[in-house]
Amino acid sequence: MSTGHRLGAPMDGPAPELVDSGFYLENADAPLLHAGLNLADLAHVLDLRQRDVIPAASAGRLLRLLLESVATPAEDFPYDPAFGEPYNSRERFFTQRIGDDAGWLHAGRPRREAVRIALRLHLRDQLVDLVETAATLADTIAATAAAHSRTWLPDQTYLQHAQPSTFGHYLLSFAYPVLRDARRLVDALAWTNTSPGGAGCVNGSRLLDDRDPMAQMLGFQGVIEHTRDAMWQTDGLVDMLAAAASLVGTQSKLGEDLEIWASSEFDYVTLADGFSRASVLMPQKRNPYALSIIRGASGTLIGRLSGFLAVIKSPSARSDNLIYAYGEVPRALDLAIRTTRLTEGVVRTLEVNTARMWAALEAGFCQATDLAEYVMLTCGLDYRTAYQVVGVAVRTAHEAGLRGIDLDGEMIDAAAQRYAGRTLGLAGADLTEVLDPRRIVETRTAVGGAAPGVVEKMASSCSDEAAELLGLARTSRAGFAEAQQALLDAAAALSSGPQSAGPGHPGPRQEAPDDQ
Repeated sequence: MSTGHRLGAPMDGPAPELVDSGFYLENADAPLLHAGLNLADLAHVLDLRQRDVIPAASAGRLLRLLLESVATPAEDFPYDPAFGEPYNSRERFFTQRIGDDAGWLHAGRPRREAVRIALRLHLRDQLVDLVETAATLADTIAATAAAHSRTWLPDQTYLQHAQPSTFGHYLLSFAYPVLRDARRLVDALAWTNTSPGGAGCVNGSRLLDDRDPMAQMLGFQGVIEHTRDAMWQTDGLVDMLAAAASLVGTQSKLGEDLEIWASSEFDYVTLADGFSRASVLMPQKRNPYALSIIRGASGTLIGRLSGFLAVIKSPSARSDNLIYAYGEVPRALDLAIRTTRLTEGVVRTLEVNTARMWAALEAGFCQATDLAEYVMLTCGLDYRTAYQVVGVAVRTAHEAGLRGIDLDGEMIDAAAQRYAGRTLGLAGADLTEVLDPRRIVETRTAVGGAAPGVVEKMASSCSDEAAELLGLARTSRAGFAEAQQALLDAAAALSSGPQSAGPGHPGPRQEAPDDQ
């Protein structure tokens, strides 16, 4: 007969189905959290000892064991789904080694706090790497763009020739969104680099009335103020996933273009051998394989962002909000880092066929817009009428096998006669500069324009911003490493204090309560 709702920890072991699903999945993420769990445990023990919560001898034994764990690779640590999630595996191992002294790790802290800290420590290192990698990509794009500020190109919309431009101006349009996403990742790093330590379960802990020492030992910039929010917030994880997806999405756009341009039909660019792949059947094939990886990574990151958003829509203070985050978010950032490095390599080694780009520009009608503006200004027409007249002239020239640079005043007058029933008096006019694609590009001197000098100035500005971001990333990395070393040194110093006569006094034990 049922006795109603049960209280207290479960007395029976976990069902094998739970072991093979939930605990298996969480232990698969243990290698991502191992280093951070060790640091979180060390800082917690030091904090407790400084408050005289934990006896000196017990603290020494526990710190020595934790330092041993620091030196143990994750793959060699006895994480085992049979014993629960990774935290439970650690507790079991520590208890086997030093008995009840291991239980001090629970004082004022649920398991989730340790794991939340470990996740942030891992993510902040990844975010620094991604900011650095994105900045490097932006700098490479800027340098390549500056080198091609006079590589004339028919820029396109809808894969149709639009207006004369340069490969440098085109390429630089990808540096700016990369830099913006790098800034978003810096914001995500600031969110990540705050400590949930000392938050307790939901309302804090009487044992840890000051949460700053823990944050300082772990190199955090401060604490997350609201303790319940500290345990369950996920918005910053959404931000970093969105920024990573956007960053790789920009690379995918570039990859799409380059794959088209690397085809024999365009032949604008050639990927270096190291980023290409041969067909095992067709000897003539040179496949831009790296671009497939970039495009596929973009789709994968969009899926991971969407999946995470679907998971965190549950009510507050539920484990499913973050159980999957421990693996999904780090793996998403890792994919973004690897993909961004790949894109940087593609751009850095790209071979640009300048002659083919010029030939395509010279053969088309990209100068039609400038010609229509010339007709408008010279003949006193409204732009729509000038547009229609030039459109008639372009169609006639194209049908005759001519190019844009072959247009002349007589052809414009004939087109005006057909469209408006009168000529414009352009017969004999010198249209050389109006129709020269290079001259057209050189007139684009407004901010952001395609004129070579403007492109070179923008490229320099992008490189400067990339250098600033690189410096920020490297300073952050050095600060994290310094804090970690100071923590390890403090733990080592305290662990070498009073030695115990033996292990702690083990007694009857149960599995740790499921505090989510």
